[in-house]
Amino acid sequence: MKLAKHLIVVSILIAGMAGSFGSTVLAIDDRTDLLEFDAKHFSRPAIIDNKWMPLKPGMQLVYEGSAVEDGKKIAHRVIWTITDLVKVINGIETVVVWDRDFSDGRLEESELVYRAQDDDGNVWHMGELVEFYDDKGFVGAKVWLAGQLGAKAGIIMKGKPAEGMPSYSQGFADAPYNWSDRGQVQKVGEKVTVPAGTFEDVVVTEEWSKNEPGAPQLKYYAPGIGSIKGGWEGNDPNLERFELTKVLQLDAREMDSVRSEALKLEERAYVYCRTEPARRRQQ
Repeated sequence: MKLAKHLIVVSILIAGMAGSFGSTVLAIDDRTDLLEFDAKHFSRPAIIDNKWMPLKPGMQLVYEGSAVEDGKKIAHRVIWTITDLVKVINGIETVVVWDRDFSDGRLEESELVYRAQDDDGNVWHMGELVEFYDDKGFVGAKVWLAGQLGAKAGIIMKGKPAEGMPSYSQGFADAPYNWSDRGQVQKVGEKVTVPAGTFEDVVVTEEWSKNEPGAPQLKYYAPGIGSIKGGWEGNDPNLERFELTKVLQLDAREMDSVRSEALKLEERAYVYCRTEPARRRQQ
């Protein structure tokens, strides 16, 4: 989750990946240090019940925070909603998450994020579509999807996070998206208090981008919830921070509205002609 303002690029890209596993679910590409992927290791990919990143349809998480933009501290609000949509990406069903970022009360980004869980409980980041807005309205969009044009999926949360394990790729997409994020578990079993409550057995990860050296972020993940807090380290010029303020479970009418808006966002991405559209998951 990025609260700080992205570089706005008026372009749309589908990027992707290719490759296969060896004898284990995870392997490292010696040339790129990126994780390889095999659909055979995803028997129930849209059932995401990872302890520290469960994605249950209808769950909505609300975050409040701030970041520095153009030298000014700006209030940010993020609404993270798990839809009841799935989309097939690189041969497997992925869960569609709708992520909206508001800057000083104005919608700045509207994003669809695609996640899947492998048979070892690892949650994979399979791509994302982001639309950008300014005070006059729509500016542009970018999208990358695993399985297209050389980008690769990555892991966003380990199934069994532990201190001391090696860092891991969170995916890769070339320009103009320029996604090269990585993560590493820093602590487990922490107790953390945020406006939404006090949580125990929290996992703390350090996450960074090769495109932004020296500016890592700390992320805090609570059991049964997911991300609850984010901060910064090093020389991050954005000084981005956020905390979980509300945990909601949407009703049927609210989910109808969420589904409709997410599908509209996808329909506007004309490059999706290369993939099947998202659909409502089977009960």
